[in-house]
Amino acid sequence: MRFFILQLAFLLAAMAYLLVSIYIGWALIQNKPIHKGTSLGLLFMGMLAHAALLYPHVVTLYGLNFNLFNIISLISLFFLFFYVMFSLYRPIVSLGILAAPTALTGMIIGYIGRAPYRPITDISIGLEAHILLSLAAYCVLLMAAVQALFLRLQIRELKHQSIHRFWVNKLPSLQSMESLLFDMLLVGFVLLSIALGIGFIYVEDLMAQHLVHKTAFSLLSWLLFGALLIGNWRAGWRGKRAANMTIYAFILLAIGFVGSKFVLEMLL
Repeated sequence: MRFFILQLAFLLAAMAYLLVSIYIGWALIQNKPIHKGTSLGLLFMGMLAHAALLYPHVVTLYGLNFNLFNIISLISLFFLFFYVMFSLYRPIVSLGILAAPTALTGMIIGYIGRAPYRPITDISIGLEAHILLSLAAYCVLLMAAVQALFLRLQIRELKHQSIHRFWVNKLPSLQSMESLLFDMLLVGFVLLSIALGIGFIYVEDLMAQHLVHKTAFSLLSWLLFGALLIGNWRAGWRGKRAANMTIYAFILLAIGFVGSKFVLEMLL
C-alpha cells in the first residue's frame, strides 16, 4: 500500500510538472499569453504530491535522512515553491519553463538515487533550524544564480544590433529582471546569514574535518554576496557585474554545500 501511494504521488507530481513545462513552452513559442492561475495551480498540486513523495524518505523511524539525493529533491521542491511565491507579485511566470523541469529532474533524481542510510538522531531545535534555513537560503540563491544567468544572456543579446533571439522578447524588461535578482539576493543573503549564525552557535565543532570545507566555502560565498549587495547600495553595481558576481558566489556555495556531501557520501 505504501509503495502504491508513493508511486501515485510520483506520477501525479511528474504529470503536473510536465504539463506546465509543455504548456509554458507552447505559449512562448506561439506567442500566446500564459494563464498564471492555471500554471501556478498545477504547480501547487505537483508540489503537494512531491512533498508527499519526499516526506517518508526524509522523516524516517530513526531520524531525519538528509542524504545527497533527498537534499537534491528537497532543494528542487523549495526552488519551485519560491518561484511560485515570487510569481505572485513579479511578472516571471514565463520562467516556469525552467522551474518546472528543474523540479521534475530533482524529484526523479531523489526518487531513483540511492545513498547510505545515515539518519540524524537526537538533534536540537537550533540544529534543525540551521538545516532548514540553509536549505531555504540555498534554494533562493540558486534561483538568483539562474536569474543572473538569464540576465547575463539578456544583456548580451540586447547589446547586439542584430535581430534578437526570440526568447529575449519573452523575458520581462531588463529593469524588472534586475529588480527581481536583487530581491532574491537580499532574501537569500538574510537566510544564509541567519543559518550561518545559528550554525556557529549550535553545531558542535564546526571546523571539524567533515565540515571545514563546507564552512569555508559558505563563508566565502557569504562575503561575495554581501559585497555585491553593498556595492549595489553604495555604488549602484548592476547589470553584467551583478550577474557575474552572483554566479561566482553561488558556485562557491554549491561547492561547499553539494560538493562536500557528494565526497562524504559517495566517495569516502
